[in-house]
Amino acid sequence: MSNKIFTKEEIEILSNNEYVKHVSGKGITYTDEFKRIFISENEKGKFPRVIFEECGFDIGILGIERVKSSGKRWRTAYREEGILGLQDTRKENSGRPREKELSIEEKYERLKAQNNLLKAENELLKKLDMLERRMIQKK
Repeated sequence: MSNKIFTKEEIEILSNNEYVKHVSGKGITYTDEFKRIFISENEKGKFPRVIFEECGFDIGILGIERVKSSGKRWRTAYREEGILGLQDTRKENSGRPREKELSIEEKYERLKAQNNLLKAENELLKKLDMLERRMIQKK
């Protein structure tokens, strides 16, 4: 988080941007969509400052250090976790992390459920692939 404190006017200006989820005096929360746009454009070679400006942000209000640090944080998250790393998970991850050690049976049940989910996902992908091939053959 930057040392810059936003004024009421700056907060209002930032709040009107479609890519801002929330703004307070000390921080700004960007939408997941903006983070994806940022990564996509950055991989094409655009500089962080240019991307922020093209999306309607005033660099004078945000401050260049906030722009640089946000970009660095998002690139790291994307490199480590892919597109899921860019999602704001604060709502889903409320509370303390689970500290209890799972028993062998509980681990087995979790792995079975995960396996079933992956099987269903594979079946869906196979069906989609088949449908795409049929569409190509009809043309």
